[in-house]
Amino acid sequence: MAAPCPEDPSLERHFKGHRDAVTSVDFSPNMKQLASGSVDSCLMVWHMKPQSRAYRFAGHKDAVTCVNFSPSGHLLASGSRDKTVRIWVPNVKGESTVFRAHTATVRSVHFCSDGQSLVTASDDKTVKVWSTHRQKFLFSLSQHINWVRCARFSPDGRLIVSASDDKTVKLWDKTSRECVHSYCEHGSFVSCVDFHPSGTCVAAGGTDSTVKVWDVRTHRLLQHYQLHSAAVTALSFHPSGNHLVTASSDSTLKILDLLEGRLLYTLHGHQGPATSVAFSRTGEYFASGGSDEQVMVWKSNFDTVDSGELTKVQRPPAMLAGSSGNRPETAFPVPPSRGRSQELGQSQPQEPTSMPQTLTSTLEHIVGQLDVLTQTVSILEQRLTLTEDKLKQCLENQQLIMQRTTP
Repeated sequence: MAAPCPEDPSLERHFKGHRDAVTSVDFSPNMKQLASGSVDSCLMVWHMKPQSRAYRFAGHKDAVTCVNFSPSGHLLASGSRDKTVRIWVPNVKGESTVFRAHTATVRSVHFCSDGQSLVTASDDKTVKVWSTHRQKFLFSLSQHINWVRCARFSPDGRLIVSASDDKTVKLWDKTSRECVHSYCEHGSFVSCVDFHPSGTCVAAGGTDSTVKVWDVRTHRLLQHYQLHSAAVTALSFHPSGNHLVTASSDSTLKILDLLEGRLLYTLHGHQGPATSVAFSRTGEYFASGGSDEQVMVWKSNFDTVDSGELTKVQRPPAMLAGSSGNRPETAFPVPPSRGRSQELGQSQPQEPTSMPQTLTSTLEHIVGQLDVLTQTVSILEQRLTLTEDKLKQCLENQQLIMQRTTP
């Protein structure tokens, strides 16, 4: 008996609260929160639980261009046109720490998978790497010759990929800080880039309305799509690695089947350019933002996996026979999760793993608490420094007054 066809993606919810175009979206790892940044200079943290109030974080002095949750979900990074990066604790207080080193608009922020590092990209033509816990700038990568629009860590944290208005995508070795390779196939500005969950491929989109996929081991162009009628503004891999979602200035979102190298769905929801898109950590949902000030949450319906299955289905895309729309030369077997949908949190039989689930959860909780503790200590240190400065100034003023009064 043939397996039932998966349903089309469906609009699940939409959030309205921003006062200008939405620039970026990201889900927290536990799917309880969704963050968005906007030209209105604010971050919103939306609660996926119905009837819950959203948090509005104000602190940036200009448009917020990018947001990203830490792997534990206890920290939230943002970048802005005000040239700063902020790390927030996404709770009702909304306290933040400011990172300064860029000299122009910060376009992209992304945490490393271990939560220890943050990579940022800027109009100052640099990619910068920061220590999250030490709250410290570490080093710059400076070979781009135009604005850098996006930068991402590889899943293992060893590589960084960046996309620039100089029409290149560059691959960097984090340890040696060297540029490993430059991909020059784009005919115009490259606006977004991301690693495939397997870490073996990268996909990039640009103002030439194309999406390209390269193998980072052989540096070969694997797939090329020209499906949008305007600039590709954002993209996100499904956690299984089988699908890619793209957002475009043509107001649509498109779901690509990477195993077969074809377009699956075109989604019309935003009135005006779609500016951002991101899958949740399980792939059950994806979110999009647009210049219409709206944040939309879509139910995938086509390829949901739980965390126990992710390692089993992360296959890299196949090499295409032609430029676009053709079937891949190499046929990959269909993964077991394909063609069915699972509810978030539904228990599935899993293969035995080396670490018990309870221990993993406990460790994740400890890491999360350390994140919060580090952030709190940093804020206390800043306040203590400020108090010390004021005390020093008072003592200096007192000495001056005594010198003047002494005959």
